Amino acid sequence: MVKIGAHVDLTDAIGAAKTLGADTVQVFLSDPQAWKVPDLPYEGGAEALRADAAAAGVDLYVHAPYVINVASTNNRIRIPSRKLLQQIMDGASAIGAKGVVVHGGHVTANDEPAKGFDNWRKAIDALETDVPVLIENTAGGDYSMARRLERIEELWAAVTAANGGDNVGFTLDTCHAWAGGFDLATAVDQIRAITGRIDLVHANDSRDVAGSGADRHINFGRGLIPEELLVGVVAAAGAPVICETKGDMAPDIAWLRERLG
Repeated sequence: MVKIGAHVDLTDAIGAAKTLGADTVQVFLSDPQAWKVPDLPYEGGAEALRADAAAAGVDLYVHAPYVINVASTNNRIRIPSRKLLQQIMDGASAIGAKGVVVHGGHVTANDEPAKGFDNWRKAIDALETDVPVLIENTAGGDYSMARRLERIEELWAAVTAANGGDNVGFTLDTCHAWAGGFDLATAVDQIRAITGRIDLVHANDSRDVAGSGADRHINFGRGLIPEELLVGVVAAAGAPVICETKGDMAPDIAWLRERLG
């Protein structure tokens, strides 16, 4: 049975999991648009969250802040990004998280993409953690490190060459893949051919047409991704699933469970 859950607020993560009927949840440890990591806003702190999750049989995943861009050639972005990523990895370890989802990041039009890939290698080299870093494919951006398959292949060659590269995994987002121009009928096989693994699926429908580059999630059945393609990705990946749709995600979890049988 594939474990299915949703992104929830950290302060009542386990209560939310029970309400949603979720086997797993994803949380932010800090404001996703900020550079500071506050004390954990969970009653009893990290130890309590870890214990409560274990008692409830709920797996925890962490999504790193959106501001992190370890690929950047700008020192004022890259260096704070690496520092923040280490803090998030430490926090994820403290709560017993199964992995930390990190966006692939980007360079600029004036940069060689190879610099961004090598900056990823250096970031993994410097990271001290026992929690997997799960790089997520992105929806748009001509200079993204993880939008197109050919870029993901170059990125993977870089990170797996790093010390600790065997602890890097992959998060496949269905909305991002659709928006990024992937053929969802073959996306799982294509990603696995590059990475050898898919550790987590972000299952989301899309408000926009294929190849749009637009990262706009919507609930299942209300978007433009054909049902058979969306369910097919989840079934083929066979990895834990996090829904990042809109509002009450209990119907989305039930929708997916019903179609996976």
